[in-house]
Amino acid sequence: MVQRSFRAELVGSFSQGSATNPTVAMIEAAFAHHDLNWRYINCEVQPQDLGDAVRGARAMGWRGFNCSIPHKVSVIEHLDGLGESAAIMGAVNCAVARDGKFIGENTDGKGFLKSLREVVDPAGKQVVMFGAGGAARAIGVELALAGARSITVVNRSPSRGAPLAELLDSRTPATASLVTWDRTYAVPPEAGIIVNATSIGLGNGNQPLDIDVASLRPGMVVCDVIVDPPDTRFLRDARAQGCTVVDGLGMLVNQGVISVKYWAGIDVDPESMRKALVQVFGR
Repeated sequence: MVQRSFRAELVGSFSQGSATNPTVAMIEAAFAHHDLNWRYINCEVQPQDLGDAVRGARAMGWRGFNCSIPHKVSVIEHLDGLGESAAIMGAVNCAVARDGKFIGENTDGKGFLKSLREVVDPAGKQVVMFGAGGAARAIGVELALAGARSITVVNRSPSRGAPLAELLDSRTPATASLVTWDRTYAVPPEAGIIVNATSIGLGNGNQPLDIDVASLRPGMVVCDVIVDPPDTRFLRDARAQGCTVVDGLGMLVNQGVISVKYWAGIDVDPESMRKALVQVFGR
């Protein structure tokens, strides 16, 4: 039984624009479902004001906050420490108040990993990952720390892809390499997990990845980070080839589950969050 107080506990999000609105709906739904007298507040913060925002959160006794682009790296200088994976990534999307300090964590990759583990354990698996941005970095680090044997980073820009492959190869137990995505990509038959960590498909559920669809085979687990729409062309193609698919909604929901666990110390019912997201996206 949760002890209610007159003052609601506060957590929030530092963002630019309204990109985190689905997260607001999701987190608030979890608080309501578990009868927590908490509020999740989305605050638009300009880069030059980020330090003041963090100091304000301290002064008001916030339990923590999320950070979205462009604050995920710059917020680190205003925090008191980092979790293991956040330190490797050099990026934070979740700050947690612990013993009077704000500790930076990254739930992007953790949410993906939790969703993936519902269908397969990545330990010992060979991974193909499309993209080299923030989502790819977070997912790659968590997969490597979870025991993935190798990660092939497939990216159009070698200047972005090479640093990620080098980071994974040098700072995690996995081996990693880069493939420049300058032609239709055929997924190697030995790959067990394939991840689209690009923005391809966002807002356009019919946009295909430039891959040889026939190279997707039964037994492969195919994942997409896109949440709007969650049923992307990539996942539909993979499903038609007999693959097991994991959509982006599961990743987003599990990010929320992990964040609330950090802040409130409770195990959240993920279905309450997923229902809120379905209402937001109308699917």
